[in-house]
Amino acid sequence: LFCISTLFLLSCGGEKKPENGKKTVVATTTMIADLVRVIAGEDCEVIGLMEAGVDPHTYELPAKAIGQLRGANLIVYNGMMLEGKLAESFADMGDRAVAVTASLPKDRILAPESAEYSGDPHVWGDASLWAEAIPSVVTALSRLIPEKAETFKARGTAYQQEVLNLHQWIQKKVAEIPAEQRLLVTSHDAFSYLGEAYGIEVIGVQGISTSTSAGMADIVKTVDLIKEKGVKAIFVESSVNKQTIERISKDAGVTIGGELYSDSCGPAGEMKTVDGETYDVGTYIGMMKHNINTAREALK
Repeated sequence: LFCISTLFLLSCGGEKKPENGKKTVVATTTMIADLVRVIAGEDCEVIGLMEAGVDPHTYELPAKAIGQLRGANLIVYNGMMLEGKLAESFADMGDRAVAVTASLPKDRILAPESAEYSGDPHVWGDASLWAEAIPSVVTALSRLIPEKAETFKARGTAYQQEVLNLHQWIQKKVAEIPAEQRLLVTSHDAFSYLGEAYGIEVIGVQGISTSTSAGMADIVKTVDLIKEKGVKAIFVESSVNKQTIERISKDAGVTIGGELYSDSCGPAGEMKTVDGETYDVGTYIGMMKHNINTAREALK
């Protein structure tokens, strides 16, 4: 087994470079990979480290990924321990690894539940905050390929507007849910930013990370809360084991309202159409629209 901290002290020449001569960028999660692809366009070879449905909190590095990381010209990651121990190695790599959260306003970072985290890493839940992560990727790519700096800047500006439009779209959709029903119960606490930004009370059975299991006391507490508040539906997550929510659903006599994408986008290219609007759940914007439409339909 490779010790990850030793891995990045080795030569960066271990992975075969793309035959097209393009610079290689490795992005950790699917949300970050989508962001990087939008800004990089055809000017870089972008590799997404994690596939759809992978839980970044418990991600274990396969042999193939070790080669991809060693050969990358740039690595883009979350920066708040979302990727667990893997993130510790990135922090010591200087300009070769960039955290998308580094440029975010500190006063908008939600407090973590334990000293292991510098802040709640699930920042993409607030689309207006995710828009502020875009400049960090624009800057990193511009440093990597200076002659394309203006191109990256233009793409970043255009995408920021798309994400801010998404923010307004979410506000309108959430407003359709009666205020007393805006309570989102999920497997783990991945939706605090969404709750804070859009006026939804969020209950995550397992807390911020999925690396520890929910105990019986957590389950009983959640069941009691659901009964007390008359919650209409609760939700499973695509990247988290569904057993806990299924148990709570049975014990509380409450419907499972659908599957949400929490720490991962949906499968790339999977299209959904709701209210005449079609989107790809494999993208950040598509995953957010899916989540809001699913919650709205089950709770309103």
